[in-house]
Amino acid sequence: MVTQSIDVAVGVVMRADKALITQRSAVVDCPGLWEFPGGKQQPQESIYHTLCRELQEEIGISVSSAQPLISLWHRYSHVHVMLHVFNVLSFTGEAVGLEGQPLRWVTRKQLFDYEFPAANLAILSLFDAGLF
Repeated sequence: MVTQSIDVAVGVVMRADKALITQRSAVVDCPGLWEFPGGKQQPQESIYHTLCRELQEEIGISVSSAQPLISLWHRYSHVHVMLHVFNVLSFTGEAVGLEGQPLRWVTRKQLFDYEFPAANLAILSLFDAGLF
């Protein structure tokens, strides 16, 4: 069985002391779980461009500045995912669920009240370590 590998740009978007999370749709892997916004890289697209495009398409914000934070592999049974996580330093616009997905601004402490896909747990550990 050939396992697919995909690259995903993920944005940690903060406003004051709150992080933005979105809920995964019922028609994707890990339905109903919460995640940091982002999406799959397209062919011939830089991972930074992926971040900017995905955040514009999914939640309607335009990234002005973002810094690479961490890249990590996660293996699911059917796919290997390379998450390229960015700290979104500045953006314009107001975040809304443009694909009908619920979103929430939550405190660092509240993040741990939500269920995330396994690939996002390393990102949560950065919050736990006080890096945000």
